Amino acid sequence: MAGRSVKTEAVVLRSLRFGEADRILHVYTADRGRMGAIAKGARKTKSRFGGRLEPLSHVELVLHVGSGELATVTGAALVRSHAAAREEPYRLSVGLVAAEAMLRLFPEQERSDRAFTALTRFLDLLDELPAREGFRPELDALGLAFQLKLLWVAGYLPHLGSCAECGADGPFAGFSARAGGVVCRSCAEAANAIALSPGGAAGLEELLRKPLAESEGVQLDPRGARETLAAVTACYEYHGGFRLRTLSA
Repeated sequence: MAGRSVKTEAVVLRSLRFGEADRILHVYTADRGRMGAIAKGARKTKSRFGGRLEPLSHVELVLHVGSGELATVTGAALVRSHAAAREEPYRLSVGLVAAEAMLRLFPEQERSDRAFTALTRFLDLLDELPAREGFRPELDALGLAFQLKLLWVAGYLPHLGSCAECGADGPFAGFSARAGGVVCRSCAEAANAIALSPGGAAGLEELLRKPLAESEGVQLDPRGARETLAAVTACYEYHGGFRLRTLSA
């Protein structure tokens, strides 16, 4: 069989059933960025892959890369299972939003050490994230901070220190993905901005500036969290032309 074998660390972002016993995987690898792969027989009871290819798993994969669109998984070893994140509904919901953001923001075969490091750190923190009964997972500070950092790594760093249209120091009344960040009241309408309260503007800046490990300490009120999510969503729509399905479910 033509092609070559590649060993790389990877995170499973999505796993889809294929045929009678196979799985199609979308993974983000340390060496090659996002890739598609097929794990043949992965759904069989006695599969050699066991439960190592579940979404959010951090694994070391051996891939046979040929001329087709999909590599073939020939070996898989766990680095970290992240079962704690996957088996608790709140954490899983936060994690699946983050996984889809990775899929949509980073094209195939484009390596990014910063993106891979951010993803693995996020998953480590997700394992310890307190479950919040009655709280919307999409508004979780860790998940919002991770998505803001992904936008940064992908080249869409929001401008937050001054009005992105006129350069005024503030106060800021809106966020405009077209303008590239926060805007003052005078520029908000022309920039087609979404509303942004002082708490929302402060929350955006703090979540982007602080390390992921400190994101849960950010004082983000419900309104500020909703506005932050709206700003992230606006960036996806303007820069990438997409909406995350995990946010609309």
